[in-house]
Amino acid sequence: MLINRESHIIFTSLVVLAVGFLTGIYYRRVDHILRTGWMIAFVLLTYHVSGRYERPDGVAGALLSPFFNRGTLAITSIFLAVHTSLVNVPFTTVDLFNVEMRSVDMISHFLGGLVMWLIITEVLMNLRPDLERGELLGYSFVVLLAVGIGWEFVEWIGSHFTEGILQETLLNKVRDVLMEQLGALSGLLMVSGRDYPFTLPGK
Repeated sequence: MLINRESHIIFTSLVVLAVGFLTGIYYRRVDHILRTGWMIAFVLLTYHVSGRYERPDGVAGALLSPFFNRGTLAITSIFLAVHTSLVNVPFTTVDLFNVEMRSVDMISHFLGGLVMWLIITEVLMNLRPDLERGELLGYSFVVLLAVGIGWEFVEWIGSHFTEGILQETLLNKVRDVLMEQLGALSGLLMVSGRDYPFTLPGK
C-alpha cells in the first residue's frame, strides 16, 4: 500500500514525539512525558478518525474541519514535533525553549501562528461559506491576533505564580505576537500559491 506525503510527515513527526517521550521517561521529566504523551495521542487519534470517518455536517463539521484535513494535520504534527524538541532536546536534559536559549521560542510562535491561522481560516470557510476572500482573510488575521494577545495575557497572569519561566518583557511579548502573524502570512502565501492544505474562495 502506498503511503502519501502527509502520512510520511505525520509518521516522522510521531517518531520525533516518541523519542521525546522516551527521553522524558529516561530523565524522569514528568512534564515532558505528559506533554509528548498528549501530543502523540492527539495526532494518532486525529489521523485515525480522519481516515476512517466522514466529516459531520453542520456547525460541528465546520468546527472539526481542520482535523479531517490530512494536510493541516501534517503541518500541525511538524509544529508539535519541533516545539517539543525545543522544550527538551531529544536524548538530553537541555531545555532551549525555557532555559538555555529562550529566543528560540520565535520558532514555536512562528509555526504556532501558521497552524492556528490554517485552523481558524478553515473553520471560518466552513462556518461562513458566504464570506468573500478579503473578508475571510481579514477575519482570520484579526481572530489570530486576538488569540495571540489573549495567550500572552494568560502567560502574564501565570508569571505571577512561577519563577522565571513565564516572565517576559513587554517587548518579548510583542515579538511573539508578531512572529505568529508572520507565520500566518507564510500560511497565506502557501495557500494562495499552492492551494495547500486547502483552497481559498475566489480562485
